[in-house]
Amino acid sequence: MARLLADRPADTLTIGDMARQLGHSHGAVRNAALTLVTRGEADQSGSGQPEFRANAKTAAAAQTAVISPPGTHSPRAQSAAHRTTTPAAATPKQTGPIRRAGGQLYHPRELADLPDVEALNRLRDADVPVLLYGPPGTGKTSLVEAAFPDLLTVAGDGDTTVGDLIGEYTQDDAGGYVFQYGPLVTAMTEGRALLIDDATLISPKVLAALYPAMDGRRQIQVKAHKGETIKAEPGFYVVAGHNPGVHGAVLTEALASRFSVQIQIGTDYDLALALRIDARVVRVARHLARQVELGELGWAPQLRELLSYQKTEAVLGTKAALANLVGIAPVEDRDIVAAAVIKAAGVKEVAPLTLGKQLSASAIRQPPGSIGSAHRGRSR
Repeated sequence: MARLLADRPADTLTIGDMARQLGHSHGAVRNAALTLVTRGEADQSGSGQPEFRANAKTAAAAQTAVISPPGTHSPRAQSAAHRTTTPAAATPKQTGPIRRAGGQLYHPRELADLPDVEALNRLRDADVPVLLYGPPGTGKTSLVEAAFPDLLTVAGDGDTTVGDLIGEYTQDDAGGYVFQYGPLVTAMTEGRALLIDDATLISPKVLAALYPAMDGRRQIQVKAHKGETIKAEPGFYVVAGHNPGVHGAVLTEALASRFSVQIQIGTDYDLALALRIDARVVRVARHLARQVELGELGWAPQLRELLSYQKTEAVLGTKAALANLVGIAPVEDRDIVAAAVIKAAGVKEVAPLTLGKQLSASAIRQPPGSIGSAHRGRSR
């Protein structure tokens, strides 16, 4: 990538330009280009489709092979054909933490004797769509973001429209109307991964617009924009998330049949302990999770809630964090959650975090340097 840009210092190249010249997928080329920009070894421009050109450091980068740290780019390095003949045990496993686009670390878990990020990338190479399902807060989105740095995401709900996927006309600064392509079209034309989060909350009629891009046709027709036909470039891939316990989530046969692999995602409580979350609270979460599995309870804290507990405890203290943990539980499960917290934490009682009586002026602690504290200092 650096050599291509360095050889054409006066040119500005798009992802498509470089992919055609290098013979790689749009997704792989995009990852490499963004890596060069991050390192300051190339420049990026363009408010819509990104464009790249060489800078003063590009020529030097072209002379040296640099291995990026985990998470800088997608770990997809081999073709699907090559991987099908390579034993899984002989494949290097990326087991260390991966830094997601937002800066957070993701800790890979095992899936089919592989790190989960590697398994998802093998499935992407083979163009096998994946549906991830499990309670909210278990790390479905985190896994996909760690596996695919080129990811685009659609946050699904009951109001999601075809326009949210494919695009729609919007008014520009001059008062005219221009067609703004949606994430599905962008992912198809740039060969990127697309996550349909909470897919089962989206109307089946809306999801039907996605299916032609996923089957053998690998193309869609944009009826709202002159009937334009959009074809998927190599690297385009669809993964979806499903929260079975969420009200209104319906996994239709049409949707399920599009995803050949369906993976259940649960909270890794061992990881919660490794992240130094209070062991008593992790023990409560495990116990409640078992009750959920037995059908005795409808809710248990997942990793998201445990991480929130840790942050709340650091700011407001253990008592407030325990109270908040009970308060975020559904009303119908709150008594059982409170009883489990009381038993594990050894406290007499715990109730949802609630505002108390109004404090008197003298009881309000003023921050150092405030007028009140300065006055008291002078009076001494």
